Amino acid sequence: MQYIENRTFDEMEIGESAELVRTLRPEDIELFAVMSGDVNPAHVDAEFAGSDMFHRVIAHGMWGGALISAVLGTELPGPGTIYLDQSFSFRAPVGVGDTVTIRVTVAEKIAEHKHVALDCLCTNQKGETVIEGRALVIAPSVKVRRPRIVLPEVHLHARGARFDELIRATAPLDPVRTAVVHPCDALSLRGALEAGDKALIIPVLVGPRAKLEAAAAEIDRDLSGVEIVEVPHSHAAADAAVALARKGEVGMLMKGKLHTDELLAAAVNRDTGLRTERRMSHVFALDVPNYPRPLFITDAAINISPDLATKRDIVQNVIELALALGIKMPKVAILSAVETVTPSIPSTLDAAALCKMAERGQILGGVIDGPLAFDNAVSKVAAEAKGIRSDVAGQADILIVPDLEAGNMVAKQLIYLAGADAAGIVLGARVPIVLTSRADGVMSRLASAAMAQLLVHHGAAGTA
Repeated sequence: MQYIENRTFDEMEIGESAELVRTLRPEDIELFAVMSGDVNPAHVDAEFAGSDMFHRVIAHGMWGGALISAVLGTELPGPGTIYLDQSFSFRAPVGVGDTVTIRVTVAEKIAEHKHVALDCLCTNQKGETVIEGRALVIAPSVKVRRPRIVLPEVHLHARGARFDELIRATAPLDPVRTAVVHPCDALSLRGALEAGDKALIIPVLVGPRAKLEAAAAEIDRDLSGVEIVEVPHSHAAADAAVALARKGEVGMLMKGKLHTDELLAAAVNRDTGLRTERRMSHVFALDVPNYPRPLFITDAAINISPDLATKRDIVQNVIELALALGIKMPKVAILSAVETVTPSIPSTLDAAALCKMAERGQILGGVIDGPLAFDNAVSKVAAEAKGIRSDVAGQADILIVPDLEAGNMVAKQLIYLAGADAAGIVLGARVPIVLTSRADGVMSRLASAAMAQLLVHHGAAGTA
């Protein structure tokens, strides 16, 4: 165990010093900006900083000041020190990759109040002075020796950033005329109208007019100019929306305030629904903190215990979505509990069969591997530890789960424990269906609509 120990006033000697060495990383700048709220573009905007006087991103000046404080509080004098005064002179910038040595030296001791003045000097790897100054503290009079606290790891994540990128990718595209099914609450109506405001969709509201107008009043929106198809209740709304899609009057559907089963029952009806030769499947698109790319999980909402043929359609559906979103040759991990083909675990046999189907051209457009356990599908470290050599392991774009229960658990754990943002869409129908949870916010609804819009314009909305 490491300990932290102070130097009392009586122990300290003139000329005594302590130091700390730190190399500036991009995440240091980001974390300091988050903590302080200082988003000066010289520190956080590479394009601006490139044209500024230093021609590069530089650290906040007080990043160095904080390191001086760290030496005073942990090394010299250490625990029990009370900061009284500090002067700084900033002499040179500190850029990413620079290594700074922070040294404090006892310059003066004042016995009356146990005050100590310390000279402070920060130099870079070239020996250049970047900060100099003097600190005045009250030195501790009692000896302290404590276990050194291990700090938690901090991972920065700009919430919604990937979804914003997805929405921006739709800017050149025409909005898609969309049947919004029973959006009779504030959240689903706001999501639909904001998707219209962002030119993702042209909303056609399908539901009881009185309830739609009440929801609009709740969010202070006017429905003038918005097309409404009036029906008496949610079941009728699902049927009417599906009928609009069958007739080609809308290019996609968006779920409002109704149960998923109501909407999907109308969509899968053999006579009046939106079936194609492809099995319908649901995809969660997740923006997971600490994962370097969007992550797609399927199927977690429609196919309970899919057989091999259904899994083939599930895989092909999500590959086509990934391609529509601009992911070239998406990497598909077929998940199981283990990474070896094991006859007693049926999902490993299906994984092996799907890989062979891809090899024979029965699944197109992606790189597929499996069986893979969850850890070695998303972690290169885990994959290397298991000796797995794969173009997919540790860097999967897509996770194919064995069944709905597993998929739902994995997705919900990432959402509620890892802080992932989620969007949802149903594929394999004549038109894409934006299928969000009642707990999803407006950003999730917009991202789902953007995925569907890109899918429609990519020409992969459904297979007739």
